[in-house]
Amino acid sequence: MSFANTGLSDVLSHSLGRLGYTQPTPIQSKSIPVVLSGADLLARAQTGTGKTAAFGLPMIERLLVRSRRRPAARTMRGLVLVPTRELALQVERALATYGAPVNANVVGIVGGVAMRPQVDALRKGVDIVVATPGRLIDHMQQGTVNLSGVESLTLDEADRLLDMGFLPSLRRVLKALPAARQTLLFSATLSADVARLAAEFTREPVRVDVSGAEAVTPNVTHRVHAVGEGGKGEALARVLLQPPAGRALVFCKTKRRSDRVGVQLVRAGITAAVIHGNKSQGARNRALGDFKAGRVSVLVATDIAARGLDIAHLPLVVNYDLPAVAEDYVHRVGRTGRAGRAGRAVSLVSTEDRGLLPAIQRLLPGPLEEVVLQGSQGSTGGARRQSGTGPQLVRAPRR
Repeated sequence: MSFANTGLSDVLSHSLGRLGYTQPTPIQSKSIPVVLSGADLLARAQTGTGKTAAFGLPMIERLLVRSRRRPAARTMRGLVLVPTRELALQVERALATYGAPVNANVVGIVGGVAMRPQVDALRKGVDIVVATPGRLIDHMQQGTVNLSGVESLTLDEADRLLDMGFLPSLRRVLKALPAARQTLLFSATLSADVARLAAEFTREPVRVDVSGAEAVTPNVTHRVHAVGEGGKGEALARVLLQPPAGRALVFCKTKRRSDRVGVQLVRAGITAAVIHGNKSQGARNRALGDFKAGRVSVLVATDIAARGLDIAHLPLVVNYDLPAVAEDYVHRVGRTGRAGRAGRAVSLVSTEDRGLLPAIQRLLPGPLEEVVLQGSQGSTGGARRQSGTGPQLVRAPRR
């Protein structure tokens, strides 16, 4: 199937061809015709499957190509809400690229930066706004944004929006939007909470699910290294230095621990940067830019980075700490194994972490493989198979 077969006009299809996009991904081929029809949509797809184009391309088509209502003064007609600043900036860039042939004006509204440039951009006129809920409400309170003309609302990473406590903010935004609008929800998981959100925000949505029974792509291998108390720092350095060495994203459960791990890695001779919510937006952008450019080989992060980081060819994700919520493991490891490439997920598991493994195992297409980390003094011993209701951990052969 080509993009033209999805119903997109030549002006967008030809532009995609020039960008190197020749065939739509499964989420795109199933979602684009639904969005073009004007129906509401509830879609489940893994990270890295092309969700931004799945809602962005038909939104641009409907609002800016086919629409007969093109006001002389640009007013916001499309709104995309996302959970993190990084994801907002990524989506803003993608939509601006897709909409370039029709001169789409896309503006990102996020916290952590000055409001004045955002106010100025809104006053000049905008077609589509990509926003984090908190900063959008700041603009609503100050009267610097007008939502009365919004015809299309997208909630991207809807499950993460709920996990981060944005439901009250979403409801507040919803009240300011026209009732006659199209609403699209995209989520990596379709939990009961997401289903309730869809029931509240949409009208008879068409459901699209390209994830099958697997929440995680089968392109990723999942390994567990048992470590003793105080042994995670040494174990992490060994994992990062083992061949094939390359870029890695390391997740920690707290901001303070992220900072400490970053310092430890630098002391061990490993170039690293740290990103979390207490960092300014400028510092976060610099850290991510250094990581993408290869100036640092390791990015240490809290779960704020589990969504929205567009990192090409990321071979390894390390869970220094396991997430308390199993679904967050899915979001973390979704940074690797993208676009059909192989990826690795490694978790450092202490005795106190083991109780978190069963829920994670239930989300995986294959077994968690527990491997003895060669040479590590912090290991709790050999690999073992869990019994009872725990995850089936497979002993890897020694090499």
